[in-house]
Amino acid sequence: MEGETSWITDCFDDIGQRFTDISEFESFSEISDDGNNVNPVVSIDFILPDDLLERILAYLPIASIFRAGCVCKRWNEIVNSRRLNVLTQKPWYFMFTSSDEPIGYAYDPVLRKWYGLELPRIETSNWFIASSCGLICFMDNESKSQLFVCNPITKDYKRLDEPSDLKHSDYSALAISVNRVTHSYIVAIAKSKQVPGNFLQWDISIDVYDSETMTWVTSARDVLMGWRGGDESVICDGVLYFLIYSTGGGMGWLDRHGLIMYDLSSRSPHGMLERILVPCSLTCGRLMNLKDKLVMVGGIGKPDRPDIIKGIGIWTLNGKEWQEVSRMPHKFFQGFGEFDDVFTSSGTDDLIYIQSYGAPALLVFDMNQKQWKWSQKCPVTKRFPLQLFTGFCFEPRLEVAP
Repeated sequence: MEGETSWITDCFDDIGQRFTDISEFESFSEISDDGNNVNPVVSIDFILPDDLLERILAYLPIASIFRAGCVCKRWNEIVNSRRLNVLTQKPWYFMFTSSDEPIGYAYDPVLRKWYGLELPRIETSNWFIASSCGLICFMDNESKSQLFVCNPITKDYKRLDEPSDLKHSDYSALAISVNRVTHSYIVAIAKSKQVPGNFLQWDISIDVYDSETMTWVTSARDVLMGWRGGDESVICDGVLYFLIYSTGGGMGWLDRHGLIMYDLSSRSPHGMLERILVPCSLTCGRLMNLKDKLVMVGGIGKPDRPDIIKGIGIWTLNGKEWQEVSRMPHKFFQGFGEFDDVFTSSGTDDLIYIQSYGAPALLVFDMNQKQWKWSQKCPVTKRFPLQLFTGFCFEPRLEVAP
């Protein structure tokens, strides 16, 4: 915050100096050739060079930046030039309002407003989706034959070739990590396939795509006994984490979820994947990266009925130890349902969004203030009784392109 204050001060000092320079120039020509006094009107747009104007616009919320682009041709060119290095914005939440169409609303927590938004290329709301630093990656979870990286704000997108054997996996989990300096990115897919003839053994492999080399590399392979991979993963500080699920094998319901961690920089295709148990019996779990820290939001199961949710908790992973951050107060938990997988959750920066599949209500948890609150009501209503809602969190940016 101190650095940002200094930047703002320097910026306005620069503006002040330019006003001084122009004032001195005007004082020399205040009188016209015929001797009449002249009071020239000077536009601020004339005074400010592009670089200084870009620095000022970068402090605005994304929605305000787009409005600024409507002021004049010059401002529009700056907004759409990809040079505008937007300062860190509060993460938005995109909510799908239909299960069979990629349409929905995006929530801006700064202005507390919803905006209609349509995503390019994505076909249905049940595709796998991962996000990082302004980019989202999405993949068809049925055919596994369509994989895209996209900026949801600018609508720029790129299609990636799929890794080998992806279509033959039983389960797959998608993750993306964007370098904030170079804007290069890696995409990781953790694949899980049952070993033929042995229902307890599962082949696990991790494929990684590098945007700089534009190639896929199989980074790791392993065989899990009594566990299988799932569809939940995230990359934090160069480490891939993904949830695994008990297949029985005498483990019992108390160990129905676990966590795999793999250092993507190791590049050891036959290295063992390190396993960690979750902090308690969970009905479901959601992983997210908040400032390079792994955070998990999980449904807490009842001791006598682990398949029934009794609450929702938030944990961070410190080394290999889980630390509980907060539990959802009962007044917010009411209405989230009772059985197993009843909510979705995602987050970045300091905000965690939690949404019930059965309604468009969106709950927000602030990690800094440890505060729970509802978002503004989404401008959508149920069209039929069994309609489901889902969504994902992303960081709105203009300068990052796939």
